[in-house]
Amino acid sequence: MGVYERLKELDIVLPVATPPVAAFVPTVQTGNLCFVSGHIAKREGKPWAGQLGVNMNTEDGRRAARSIAVDLLGTLHHELGDLERVQRIVKLFCLVNSGPAFTEQHLVANGASELLQEVFGASGKHARSAVGVAQLPLGACVEIELVVEVR
Repeated sequence: MGVYERLKELDIVLPVATPPVAAFVPTVQTGNLCFVSGHIAKREGKPWAGQLGVNMNTEDGRRAARSIAVDLLGTLHHELGDLERVQRIVKLFCLVNSGPAFTEQHLVANGASELLQEVFGASGKHARSAVGVAQLPLGACVEIELVVEVR
């Protein structure tokens, strides 16, 4: 089953890529690697603000990370023209806006990691870092960047 069939099976509609609002580009490809700039969590089109362990729980964070993975795929689709060009998800870097006692950043990141594996199968398994930070742009609860190998 192809990537687009899996997305349809998961009832996922890719969003239209939006241009960045700061001094960077959404992706940079060098050789066979495509680096996707960090995407923040959004809810109803606005930044999903919050801090894990303060006013959000781990499950909220997982949902936010999963939604970011969908946005990342939308950006990749826009930039590559075809998600079938993705050879492998190489690395996911997840930043979690965390209160001082929150220690489940890795569980938050699972929301994105699991979706990528559902969509790309074995090629979706990746290296990963998940860290807690004191704050993210616009108060977002989660930000994720991605590195993919392309055909």
